[in-house]
Amino acid sequence: MSKTDERAKPLADAALTVKLLQFLKNAANMHQIKKGANETTKALNRGLSEFVVLAADAEPLEIILQIPLICEDKNVTYIFVPSKTALGRACGLSRPVVACAVLAAEGSSLKAEIKTLRDELERQLI
Repeated sequence: MSKTDERAKPLADAALTVKLLQFLKNAANMHQIKKGANETTKALNRGLSEFVVLAADAEPLEIILQIPLICEDKNVTYIFVPSKTALGRACGLSRPVVACAVLAAEGSSLKAEIKTLRDELERQLI
């Protein structure tokens, strides 16, 4: 078990992590995610993000700590998952991923699922 930084809040519980990673797999297949800290930051600044998923075991965590600040500024929900390796696999890559943004797409079949997940994530923030 890797150590989790106390700054990585809110951290998804096991059930929510599984649900998020499964959703990200579907979103990746439909090209509705941006992977990596830089692309996530760009998507946030352009107002394209529905919500953001971050890896709590990013080394060092400082490389992604500006993203929650941007999320709060842009009123975008974010959550941490325990593993960057699992996040990378869910995004369809064989490499670890420290951040990914789920994009809004008009007429997407994932729209209802995105809204449901975002509402669930917002409840975690409270």
